[in-house]
Amino acid sequence: MHCKPDDGVIAGDLTCLIPATDAHLPLLAHWFADPEFVRNWGGQPLTREEVAAKYTGRRRPEVESFLILAQTVPVGYVQYAPDGPRQGGIDMVLLPQAQGRGLGPDAARALIRHLHTVLGWTRMTVDPEASNSRAIRAWAKAGFHPVSPQGSRLLMECVPVPGASKADARDESFPPEA
Repeated sequence: MHCKPDDGVIAGDLTCLIPATDAHLPLLAHWFADPEFVRNWGGQPLTREEVAAKYTGRRRPEVESFLILAQTVPVGYVQYAPDGPRQGGIDMVLLPQAQGRGLGPDAARALIRHLHTVLGWTRMTVDPEASNSRAIRAWAKAGFHPVSPQGSRLLMECVPVPGASKADARDESFPPEA
């Protein structure tokens, strides 16, 4: 673990998620202005104002925003939003140089554990671009499985084992890989 699990920090084995704040705006604005970073996140670079409004925690509690750190280095962004009782959606984007290193699945598993064991969620969904095979494989490694196509996207879900305890959630096999 590379982060202390306090102040809203969610720890994985390779990553930790820290709540995004206005202090992170310069970094996030730089990332979201990069066409390569947003290629599978809407495809269009965003203005500093759009990033401030959407990705620095200003939409809490409707959307919870986090920076993903590997060691102490920021490598991506993840957010979750409730969508009904005990369920909701997750969105994640990593810097291109952070992809293919197991960081995305690790961050996703850490977030799934948190959502399931702390918030009581029983179903989480993601909707990567159907053409983004790398993202689909990463989500599958985190425990998601395909449900149905949704236009150009693929709806995937993770349903943690009913009755899993916080002790189970600390086991590296939780949630089980697909």
